[in-house]
Amino acid sequence: MKVPRVESKLRVFLFKIQFNSQVTDFKKSLNTVNSACEEVRHSLKLKEILKKILYLGNALNQGTARGSAIGFKLDSLLKLTDTRATNNKMTLMHYLCKVLASKSPSLLDFHVDLVSLEAASKIQLKSLAEEMQAIIKGLDKVKKELEASETDGPVSEIFHKTLKEFVGVAEAQVGSVKDLYSVAGRNADALALYFGEDPARCPFEQVTATLLNFVRLFRKAHEENLKQAELERKKVQKEEMENAKGVNLNKKGFK
Repeated sequence: MKVPRVESKLRVFLFKIQFNSQVTDFKKSLNTVNSACEEVRHSLKLKEILKKILYLGNALNQGTARGSAIGFKLDSLLKLTDTRATNNKMTLMHYLCKVLASKSPSLLDFHVDLVSLEAASKIQLKSLAEEMQAIIKGLDKVKKELEASETDGPVSEIFHKTLKEFVGVAEAQVGSVKDLYSVAGRNADALALYFGEDPARCPFEQVTATLLNFVRLFRKAHEENLKQAELERKKVQKEEMENAKGVNLNKKGFK
């Protein structure tokens, strides 16, 4: 009861106790954003697949105003499953996978380049901004309490000494985190710009969600192609066996 501003001191100590884990988790999220952006922008396989898609789109739209496009909107990647063949069985995504399997099979595992994409798609930049502000404001409150406790006398002597040591370490860590946060923000904008999109209209969350859905649809179509090819192989094998039996029966009948 003799401790001045005891409630403020307890809040400050709670911040101090949680600080390391809070900063560690925050850095992990920032590093995930940075890694995902780097992986996407540096994936040569993804770039080649996007080129193939543009080529296919131009081939399909040949003779129309859209037949000589130099690019396409990012959300067009998800429309590849909407365009179907006349038999309604094969989509453009299936055809893309079939062409790649035949001519560029090394591109089929492009998702391996994007190991951070799924984790990054769960991160909201708004939440990161709020977390950054919470850390900054929390440290400011610690500094104010540190300054106020200087005149408390002996009752706050140990508290003041402990808090002073913490502030020295925490300031350096917050400075480092602020730099990392700025880098993540620039990378998030650069990711949208990489696809020719406006970061304000097509934010990081939309880019990562679109790419992740594309990866899933692509892999699903490829798996379905493999299953279909296996069914057709078994069908041909069965027909060959039946034909072979028919030939043997005819030979026996002839004798």
